[in-house]
Amino acid sequence: MKNRRLFWNIVDKIELLIDSGQYPAGSRLPPERELAENFEVSRPTIREAIIALEVLERVEVKTGSGVYVLENTTKQAVQHDVSAFELTQARALVEGEAAALAATTISEEELVNLNRTLIEMEQGVDPEAADKEFHTIISTATRNKAILLSVTNLWNMRESSPSVKLAYKGVCSQSDSKRLEEHRAIYTALENRDAQAARAAMHLHFNRLINALFEASEAKALEEVRKQTSETRDLYSLNHLVS
Repeated sequence: MKNRRLFWNIVDKIELLIDSGQYPAGSRLPPERELAENFEVSRPTIREAIIALEVLERVEVKTGSGVYVLENTTKQAVQHDVSAFELTQARALVEGEAAALAATTISEEELVNLNRTLIEMEQGVDPEAADKEFHTIISTATRNKAILLSVTNLWNMRESSPSVKLAYKGVCSQSDSKRLEEHRAIYTALENRDAQAARAAMHLHFNRLINALFEASEAKALEEVRKQTSETRDLYSLNHLVS
């Protein structure tokens, strides 16, 4: 629990219970007080978790009635054929503006949690999870549920599309130090409450990523050409006649 912001852990646990069938679609979650007792956290933490689950479209809050589980639709966007390039460009545009807005609204607690993710990246404590939490904290700090939902859906595409996962895996694992440096620049801009610098730092981060994707794509294409050329040479070579 100490490695992640508390309410996100509660979100994960409730989602697990929903996915396991304990709370099926259409059912009502236990009252706030009961959830707080079950998870041994405060009621405000439960409220934060419910807000996040509502943004993720896992539950619907009906005033005066309770919190009801929805059908899971978070993977629907993945059905579209979105390339890693399209996804990265979209993330740059959305998360750049999210960072600019967050610079004016982020809390001290969120800055502390943001810095913790940098420490986890530096120490190699599940850097991918720390990376995701870093971006999630920023989108949460905007105080705009639509932005948080947009960023969440983009992350769902990254984690669920086989082609995108493969493309990202090829470049992210080779640039941990550069990624950390870029995240620190974003953090510094947010800490300074500098919206323009936060936007620029986020754009630089994604610009490096998309260029790395292009380089990897070019290298793969070149390797394919070499392979085809080699196969053609072997097929039509006269070496066996002149040797």
